[in-house]
Amino acid sequence: MSTSAPTASKKKGKKDRLSVLRNIGIIAHIDAGKTTVSERVLFYTGRTRKIGETHDGASVMDHLEEERERGITITSAATTCKWKDFTINIIDTPGHVDFTAEVERSLRVLDGAVGVFDGVAGVEAQSETVWRQANKYNVPRIAFVNKMDRIGADFQHCLDTMVSRLGVTPVPITLPIGAEADYVGNVDLISMDARVFGVGDDDTAFEVQEIPEDMKEAAAEARHNLVEAACMMDDALLERFLEDENSITNDEIKAALRKGTIESKLLLVQCGAALRNKGVQALIDAVCDYLPSPLDMPAVTGTDARGEEVTRTSSNDEPFSMLAFKTVHDPNGDLTFCRVYSGTANQGDQFINTRSTKKERLGRLYQMHAASREPLEMCQAGDIVAVVGLKTTNTGDTLCDPNHEITLESVDFPEPVISMSIEPGTKGDRDKLSSVLAVLAREDPTFTTFTDDETNETIIAGMGELHLEVLQHRITREFKVDAVCGKPRVAYRQSLRKPIDLEARHIKQSGGSGQYGVVKVKFTPTPETQEIEFIDSVSGGNVPREYIPAVGKGIREQATRGADYPFPFVGFTAELYDGKSHDVDSSEMAFQAAGKLAVRMATNGNYQFLEPMMKIEVQTPEEFLGDVIGDVNSRRATIEEITDRMNIKVITGRVPIAEMFSYSSKLRGMTQGRGTYSMEPDGYQAVPESIADEIRKEQDAAKAAASKS
Repeated sequence: MSTSAPTASKKKGKKDRLSVLRNIGIIAHIDAGKTTVSERVLFYTGRTRKIGETHDGASVMDHLEEERERGITITSAATTCKWKDFTINIIDTPGHVDFTAEVERSLRVLDGAVGVFDGVAGVEAQSETVWRQANKYNVPRIAFVNKMDRIGADFQHCLDTMVSRLGVTPVPITLPIGAEADYVGNVDLISMDARVFGVGDDDTAFEVQEIPEDMKEAAAEARHNLVEAACMMDDALLERFLEDENSITNDEIKAALRKGTIESKLLLVQCGAALRNKGVQALIDAVCDYLPSPLDMPAVTGTDARGEEVTRTSSNDEPFSMLAFKTVHDPNGDLTFCRVYSGTANQGDQFINTRSTKKERLGRLYQMHAASREPLEMCQAGDIVAVVGLKTTNTGDTLCDPNHEITLESVDFPEPVISMSIEPGTKGDRDKLSSVLAVLAREDPTFTTFTDDETNETIIAGMGELHLEVLQHRITREFKVDAVCGKPRVAYRQSLRKPIDLEARHIKQSGGSGQYGVVKVKFTPTPETQEIEFIDSVSGGNVPREYIPAVGKGIREQATRGADYPFPFVGFTAELYDGKSHDVDSSEMAFQAAGKLAVRMATNGNYQFLEPMMKIEVQTPEEFLGDVIGDVNSRRATIEEITDRMNIKVITGRVPIAEMFSYSSKLRGMTQGRGTYSMEPDGYQAVPESIADEIRKEQDAAKAAASKS
């Protein structure tokens, strides 16, 4: 038996297709069970005939060789399945912080998400990160507390961590019957009955029974809280609730809960054990019942060719618009994943890329099922499709009707935090390596590559050791290019120590026309931001208006390159308030050079190094706590809290990423393989002077070596 079908309109029409469409993502901390949940959803919806297991390297969604070897999700994978009257587009996202870009770009185009939480650990470090990403794009969510059959599983503890760490109002719509090895089913707080799993020989089936006697009181209290939370979403229901709680029907409760979910005022919570096939059918029902369709989402906003705001509603009758959110390399033509926001398009239709202003033809259209493709003749509003044949379209680009232009909000990605040198193993691989790095950079916006001006080395940069290690393996295995990588390097930044007011004079007189640009600039540190702000305060015409943008350009270019040391300067305001010009010798080039000179003067002896910090969470058995704390302290960490999680100690704090290279092997050695940890970026912090001296010595030595060679 299965749970009752969600309500769906039986009328046929344009709106009907959208009303029963769900575009959702599965998000969570690493190892919470996202892919296991996804595999069960595919099985129960009939999309697959056999359940693929992550630990066996046989899951459908983790289809890359690296994913199957490591047992983790590295790239987001898309699929589509049917459940009763509903169509569900699913994107399974990674949980490891190094692949956070995959979560970011997926959430940008999704209408809803399922947050999966470990039934023992509750909200973990990366859970908070993906939650903030979902908040950024206002994505409505429901929660699934997984692994209720594990030793130490505690449903209430998970709810408490949602309140304390996510700042949400969790509203359980199921309660677990038992826990750990005794976990046998759930109480459904809407229908007020029990769903007992594994009846007979079929462990994927469940049976509807009466609520166990010893749970009736707890279920009644939880039901009361559920109804009260629902009625808070509707004033008329609230009045009736205060008069007679029993007058509220289940359909009214579900409608109010749906409203609260879509408005992100409530977090509906279910529980189960996906690996044991428990609770997943009810989760699919909840996706259909409570998460939004494209029609429930506000119209998307963008700008037209004149820079004015325009909107598109999710309708086939609107002009066509879609956003590219992911590119995957393929020898037969790159796949570009897109979300269609409005209108319809057929295979072969031509649209404009509003960033490149070039026309693009939709070569072939596909609906994706992880690594496999199903051809489509057309796509329409609400669809998530893959396109082959796009030449200039990258992640974050908009394709639209050239007669009704709109540029949709793009996708923001974090800056890389570590880098390393890379060189081809043989001379014959040199050109191949350059091509492969360009392909990988197009696929992954958090992966960058550049040439070090001092050493002439090719540098690759990414979000962490694992990120670069996976890419290195792809270069060797997938692209068959032999490459040798150097040691990881930290992506340091620089900031000004104190404000400074100066005059920079770029004056050169030689044969022919000269160069003349004089600027007076006030530099002010803004440590609360990483941005560089240029302010034009010039009055009186001493700096002609046409040259002022060139000053700002020069300041930004020099700040990006650094000064004495090649680390970008961040976090300052540059106010141009005066200057001088020459009727003949002044030019944009001269004032741009003056802007660059101003930065070099401002930073001369007036700088400090900044290093990327990580929020860290280390889990260790209590008998190893002392050793682990001692080691963490030796890495310049600031320990903020030590808490208990059953017989496990959890250490949270902040630590420089420079001190965390190869930490996983050290932790395993200290804890006999039983310790685990996770990290996430947590801003930048000034480097201690002793460490700054080491950085300067290392950079000076690299310069000297480069000059000799």
